Amino acid sequence: MAETEGSAFGGCLEKLKNYVRTRKGTILAAEILISFIILICYAASMYGGYSAVAICEMVFAIIFFIIFMMELDKQFLVVNWLWSDLFRAAIGAALYLITSLICVIGGAGDGARIAGGVFGLLAGILFAYDSYTIFLEIKSSRQHSAAPTDDTV
Repeated sequence: MAETEGSAFGGCLEKLKNYVRTRKGTILAAEILISFIILICYAASMYGGYSAVAICEMVFAIIFFIIFMMELDKQFLVVNWLWSDLFRAAIGAALYLITSLICVIGGAGDGARIAGGVFGLLAGILFAYDSYTIFLEIKSSRQHSAAPTDDTV
């Protein structure tokens, strides 16, 4: 009963350990962690309304982390996971940068709001870096795919 090697939970833990060691897994884990930190900062501030961005981005990052970790993107081919992840990361970068600038500029006297804004700026940079790496992956996959050779028009 103590042996977890053959069980489904042990296999899931191994997948988690192996995926976090990849570049994409590390980026998604960092996005989840920094979104959680921002959520705590905004929840401690006087204006808790900014926490919606952190909640949404953390939930989406967790969903994509699980999908890529369990390799569900290779099983469900109906969705283009790379483009979906690109839109998630690009929208997350834009939302974090906008809300963080608002919090940093207008957060006088509220230290938790300013701290959330500073972490939000870092999160915006992290999400933008994720968007850039996904864009490079999409670009390289398009260059390696063969063009159709059908001569009929």
